[in-house]
Formats: sequence, C-alpha cells, structure tokens
Amino acid sequence: MAIRRSIIRGTGHYLPERVVENSHFEETLETSDAWIRDRTGIERRHIAAEGQTTSDLAIRAARAALDNAGMTADQIDAIVVATTTPDLTFPAVATMVQAGLGMQRGFAYDVQAVCAGFVFALSNADGLIRTGQADRVLVIGAETYSRIMDWTDRGTCVLFGDGAGAVVLEAVDQPGTTDDRGILSSDLNSDGRYRDILYVDGGVGTTGTAGCLRMQGNLVFRHAVEKLAKTAHTALDKAGLTPADVDWLVPHQANMRIITATAQKMQLPMDKVVLTVADHGNTSAASIPLALSVANDEGRFKEGDLIVTEAIGGGLSWGSVILRW
Repeated sequence: MAIRRSIIRGTGHYLPERVVENSHFEETLETSDAWIRDRTGIERRHIAAEGQTTSDLAIRAARAALDNAGMTADQIDAIVVATTTPDLTFPAVATMVQAGLGMQRGFAYDVQAVCAGFVFALSNADGLIRTGQADRVLVIGAETYSRIMDWTDRGTCVLFGDGAGAVVLEAVDQPGTTDDRGILSSDLNSDGRYRDILYVDGGVGTTGTAGCLRMQGNLVFRHAVEKLAKTAHTALDKAGLTPADVDWLVPHQANMRIITATAQKMQLPMDKVVLTVADHGNTSAASIPLALSVANDEGRFKEGDLIVTEAIGGGLSWGSVILRW
C-alpha cells in the first residue's frame, strides 16, 4: 500500500560574514586555540553582525533552499522554524520568514527544543505532510547564540556560533517499504528533571531579560553520548533498519568528542559522519540543516542513501530522524 512520505527536495544555508577564530579568545580568556581544538574540535565560528537577527539568517537560508529545490515561496504551504533565539518574544520567527519571502498564503510557526529543535521541527513537518495538512513545508533551523553568551565564561562562549540552515520537504507517494525515499521514522524525547544542567538564566516570566546560557559540560557530555546513540537505534528499529544500513550520520555539531563517541556506539566509521563543527561551532538548532546543506553542496549524498540525524539540547530534549535521500 502506498504511503505518503516527506522527501527533501532542496537544502540551503547561510552563515554571517564575521568569522571568529579560536585565537580571538586568547585576548580575553584564560584559554588557547590548542585547548579549544583539543576539547571540542572547534576552530572557528560565525558571529552575526550588530542588528542582524535570527529571522535575517533564516530568510537567507530559506531562499537558498528554495533555489536548490527549484521552487518559489508561493509553492510552499507551511514554514516551521526551530530556534531558541527569536527576534522578539512574539510573533514567531517563522512569520517573519513568511513575510520576508513574500509568501501570502499558508501558515508559519516556531518550534523550541534548543539544540534538538531541528529534529523536532523536521518530525513535526513530516506529520503535517503525512496527514495531508501540507504538501510542501520549509523547515528551518536558525540561531543567533552570540546574543545569549556570557563572554567571560570560558566553558560556554567558545563553543557556540550563529547560522541558519533549511530544507524543503515535499509529499511524494512511496511503496511503503524500507527502501522508500523520504522520512522513514523519528524518535523524540525529553526529561525536564535535567533542565538545570543546560539552560538560560533569563526569560519573560522571570528576569524580564534574555539571560545567558549556563551549562554543566561534563554532565551534558555523559547524557549526550548515551541518549544520542539510543535514540538513533530506536528510530532505526521503528523503520525496520539497523546501523549496518546507514550511509551517513548527520549529527548535531556540538562537540567533536560527543560526535566521535556516538559514532563508536553506533559502530559507524568516521568517514560516514558529516562534520562541520570545526568551522561552525555549535549553532544549536541550525547545526543539522547546516551540515545537510554543506554536504549536499559537496555532492556527498546520492539518491537512496540512508541518513540518520540526531541531536540533544536543553530540556533535556533529544531525538532522531531517519530519512532516505
């Protein structure tokens, strides 16, 4: 029996012009390029210009994805944006993207699951397509984490960067087998008991300010390695597949040590892992769509490749999506 699947038709990304090398932090913090590289794998990151907002980045990534898909904004039914750093408390960044693209139809909204946001948004958009509420959905991850950094905190400020990535999903009927193209399964999780190990110390209902990111890095690392491998296995099981079937792992680009440990737990060689963390740092909800877009631009994916995406973020929230290119 035919199944309605969500196929990626196009990818796109945008990175701010300003590039900050690790050596920049040597001027103000007790750190070094070697220390940052050794512990994180990060070499540089992009930082948004003054006045450049999350929606600005998202609009540019969206236009690139539409161009890559050979589509125009008036062919899109819905926009879902994953972000933790919206321009305003409301309206949603997605509505700003809608206006920026000149799209006067459909609907748009944001999803907030921190670094796992794009996985949640992708699963959500797949649900819209599977239930017939939309035929084409623009899914975006966009962040300006530089706005919530404590630039005196060596443990966090060297990790994050700004950027945006986007994919265009389109409904296509498939035979309903494990060989189908498109999104095959997803697995989403959260556990609010761990909110204090990764959070922002501000908000509308508390301080009335944006606040700054706070993290207990060692605890986050331990949870990340365990939970990322488990969610990937769970999603593969749901799809009737195994790690041996995987062609590419496109993980949240948080930390090279986490990525390596997760790949090892999944018994995947590193030449099957898409890596952008060295050049982008941790761009939170933007990291997976950025990595997908970069790899697609490089021609690394071929039709029929099985791809695992997985991420973990504050909440704690974590999950994975299995898709065939």
